[in-house]
Amino acid sequence: METGERAHQVLITGGSAGIGLGLASRYLAAGHRVLVTGRNAGTLAAVSEELPGLETFANDIADPRQRERLAAHVRRVMPDLDVVISNTGIQRRVGIAADDAPWAEAQHEIDVLLAGPVHLARLLTPHLLGHGRPSVYVNVTSGGAFLPQPFAPLYSAAKAALHSYTVNLRHALRATPCRVVELVPPAVATRLAGPGPNHGADPDEFCDTVFPLLDGSHPVVGYGPTAQPDFTDRVAAGHRAFEAAASRFGVPLYRPDGTVADQASPSSSPSWSGSPVSPVARPGRR
Repeated sequence: METGERAHQVLITGGSAGIGLGLASRYLAAGHRVLVTGRNAGTLAAVSEELPGLETFANDIADPRQRERLAAHVRRVMPDLDVVISNTGIQRRVGIAADDAPWAEAQHEIDVLLAGPVHLARLLTPHLLGHGRPSVYVNVTSGGAFLPQPFAPLYSAAKAALHSYTVNLRHALRATPCRVVELVPPAVATRLAGPGPNHGADPDEFCDTVFPLLDGSHPVVGYGPTAQPDFTDRVAAGHRAFEAAASRFGVPLYRPDGTVADQASPSSSPSWSGSPVSPVARPGRR
């Protein structure tokens, strides 16, 4: 799906700051219609003033009822939705041995990073397939999904699980016009972990680089350390292994019209198509 061929209807969760807001501004500048979500209505109002034309919807992705409310709103106001960027994030920086916080804090992190994106994909996939045109579904994971981070172990685990789910989502949609993309940022200097010093790649440089690559032609898009050959070769090897294993299981897949086939055809085309990863390898600042 070429981002310049027509105006797209774009949903970006976690779009009130950081990577989400950076991508939203670029979609708007390219002439597309953009709806962003975030928990804080005041923050959303402020960014909509800064970016005329930006649509907003206050929503807590950690709450399943609010996810259903978001999906209902999107189906109503964006009947031609064709780009979803699932970007909500939170990061508790505490090692396993030192983590004595109430379980509710850990559960909230899991709900934001894993339950929310998985549930939203289930809710919106039929809508994306319903109009029959090419579409793109982007899940934002992390370099920490592939190299566990001791300072953020639950974040790393949840992102690793989302990576696994994204591979399977791509497989389930292989026979449809919906392309599934995994965006794998390295450390980017945003407020992901809350107040305090930030480190990592410049957010504008990151968004400038990855934005044109989110058109569905690259199954995985990295930057800096996550676009280096040692990383990309490892990711590509994992996908080849997945394709070999997945061919042994006749699980139901989506048809192009959004209905579900009884099982995968042995002759189905591979879900891994196009360039395996972004060829761009600008150095990210760690």
